[in-house]
Amino acid sequence: MKRIRLGAAVAALALAAVVPAQAVTPPTKLAGTVGPGFTIGLKKAGKTFKTLKPGKYSLTVADKSGIHNFRIKGPGNVNRATSVVKQGTTTFALTLVKGTYTFVCDPHAGSMKGSFKVL
Repeated sequence: MKRIRLGAAVAALALAAVVPAQAVTPPTKLAGTVGPGFTIGLKKAGKTFKTLKPGKYSLTVADKSGIHNFRIKGPGNVNRATSVVKQGTTTFALTLVKGTYTFVCDPHAGSMKGSFKVL
C-alpha cells in the first residue's frame, strides 16, 4: 500500500515538473490625464486610440487640477472617477467588455470629453 502511495506521489511530482503553470497575463496599461488647463486625454503605450479589445486594464490617471476630474464610464458597470478638488495620481482596475466607453471631466463635460469602442 505504501508503494502505491509513493508511486502516485512520484508520478504527480514528475507531471508537475513537466507541465508548466499557466502564465498570468498582467492587465494592459492605460494612461489618463486631466488638466492643468482644459484638457483631458487617454492613451495606450503613449498613443491615443479609438478601439481596444475586451479584457482587463489598469488605468492610471494623472489629475493635474483642482477644478477637474476624470470619469470613465461604459458597459459592464464601469463608472470610476477621480475627485474634482483633489490632485494626484489614481489607478483603477477595469474589465472592459464590448461597447462604447466615454471619459469626461464632470464639471466641464461639454468641452472636456472623449470616447472609444471595445470590439
